[in-house]
Amino acid sequence: MRHQYYALNKPFGYLSQFSDEAKHPGLLKLKLGLPKDVYPIGRLDRDSEGLLLLTNDNRFKSDMISPEGEHERRYWVQVEGTPHAEDLRAFERPMELTIRKNAFTTRPSSARLLEGLELPERNPPIRQRLNIPTAWIEVCLTEGKNRQVRKMTAHAGFPTLRLIRKGFGCLDLDSMDLEPGKIQELTQEEAYQALRNA
Repeated sequence: MRHQYYALNKPFGYLSQFSDEAKHPGLLKLKLGLPKDVYPIGRLDRDSEGLLLLTNDNRFKSDMISPEGEHERRYWVQVEGTPHAEDLRAFERPMELTIRKNAFTTRPSSARLLEGLELPERNPPIRQRLNIPTAWIEVCLTEGKNRQVRKMTAHAGFPTLRLIRKGFGCLDLDSMDLEPGKIQELTQEEAYQALRNA
């Protein structure tokens, strides 16, 4: 069997599975034309956008989702409020969160303020309150629990309004120039860049 690897820029509102569920569209609606044995690695929740990897290489899939691998995941997050450097240092310390009704302690991660970003508006646009500013931050972590980034920004006092996964390890959405809803086949070497931290 030939191993195949794909990178998808998942749009807002789509599930990280092929089938629809509870009136929410799955990836089949994007008409990607993928082989039947190719499936997403992990999940990117319906309200999030960005890089989703798909493959039929089970060993690669296991390596990607293994907590022992500590593979870097990078997110651009639009948050409510304007965090300062001291606020962002909270991400470097373990946070006590509840994820799927279980207590969870995060590994140390990092966050930094992003300046001058010009991203296309999301459809539908984010909810925005006129008297509360928003800011973009980059969050880097080496684990991926359910809605973890959203829970971390809320814990730090800055609720997430928009979340885009930008990359895994050395594999980055920008270098692929992928529009939302578009997919690109990767070579095995390109895919395995996701396992190597930048």
